[in-house]
Amino acid sequence: MSKKIPVTVLTGFLGSGKTTLLNRILSEDHGMRIAVIENEFGEIGIDQDLVINADEEVFEMNNGCICCTVRGDLIRILGELAERKDKFDRVILETTGMADPGPVAQTFFVDQDVSDQYELDGIITLVDTKHVQSHLDNHTDEVMAQLAFADRIILNKADLCDEKQLTDLQRRIQEVNLMAGFYTATMADAPIAELLDIGGFNLQRAMQMKPNFLEPEYPFEWGGIWQLPAGNYWFLMENGPDPDMSFLMAKASDASESAVIDLAESVFVEFSKSPTSLYHKQEIADLGTCYSLKLEGQDIYEFGFSLKESSDIAIFSQHTPEEFQLRLLNQEDTEYTPVSEHYFNAEHEHDDQVSSVAIELPGLFDLAKINAWMDVFLQIKGVDLYRMKGVVGLTGESRKFVFQGVHMMFGSEPGEPWGDEVPVNRIVFIGKDLDENYIRRSLQRCLD
Repeated sequence: MSKKIPVTVLTGFLGSGKTTLLNRILSEDHGMRIAVIENEFGEIGIDQDLVINADEEVFEMNNGCICCTVRGDLIRILGELAERKDKFDRVILETTGMADPGPVAQTFFVDQDVSDQYELDGIITLVDTKHVQSHLDNHTDEVMAQLAFADRIILNKADLCDEKQLTDLQRRIQEVNLMAGFYTATMADAPIAELLDIGGFNLQRAMQMKPNFLEPEYPFEWGGIWQLPAGNYWFLMENGPDPDMSFLMAKASDASESAVIDLAESVFVEFSKSPTSLYHKQEIADLGTCYSLKLEGQDIYEFGFSLKESSDIAIFSQHTPEEFQLRLLNQEDTEYTPVSEHYFNAEHEHDDQVSSVAIELPGLFDLAKINAWMDVFLQIKGVDLYRMKGVVGLTGESRKFVFQGVHMMFGSEPGEPWGDEVPVNRIVFIGKDLDENYIRRSLQRCLD
């Protein structure tokens, strides 16, 4: 039996220093070949430009958080990597700062293909010692989960606190997690050898903290199976909590509740893809395809499909049937009910106030203008701005400039030359109550 590939998860709230630690690991003389998976909370990718040897095995997942629907992308990427596992020795997964690591860890235990190939070696949580107190005071869900699931906790940016503050902070965090190893660091300079090859994520401790840990979170709330003869059918729905709903039909092996549960992981991967829009009175043409049913403007909605032979048909829906008064009728208006069903653990959700604004602008910035704008913006929004990072071009400079910021702290450094690449500025802001139109328009005025 071949040895499983170890996976290290790097987590920590926005701006805690995850990419800095990743770069340190990649630059160490350890002789390991490392595949890197990046997850971003934004519509455009930035982190690959921040990773020092991004010409190696670096995979980016954006447009979502890895603990939600993007977890399907993780399963697919791990599957692709496993096909060429002779080219690397371990995987490092850097999550978005908004991720709850619990569902990420679940993947390595509940998905059979993943668990056959990979072993979750450990979860490393970085803490921004300067700013974490407010998140602890507010019991920010993501921060508490990142601390609770950690095997190693790094109190980063220790140079910004005195010894008593660090001691008090560690004591407070130990109220959440007594089992983790603690390290203080400046610029994420923790001992790499003690972060890798931990020897396995502690599943027993995870289940003590969260008894339903091995029950995965999914982007669908319900699944059911109908036993149907050949013929033409219509799903009827009424208005519900959302103007659209993700919906997937698939053939089941049998009509039992266990068949619904067995299908869930493969269906979940399909839910992570961009759905096909379907409108009132349109046909559900393909089994196994995730559709976005558009439920706005009518009192009753009809979606038809046809079966050429008798089949056990499974339906997975983003919301429960009760919320949309879901009914299934044949061409004689005979109503069919599911013979089995299962209600799934609803997926993790983020604070609606927290959002990401991704700006992509071609051209070069005037240095004086962009600096003046940044000064004003940080004065106004610094408290609510969890994180910003970007790669920008400046007039008169042949190199890219990489910048990162946390709240009102901001820094930049030269990056790679633009070379033959047409300069395009890519910036992501993550925070509360961000005005995308204002940010985009004002940045446009800073272009030369």
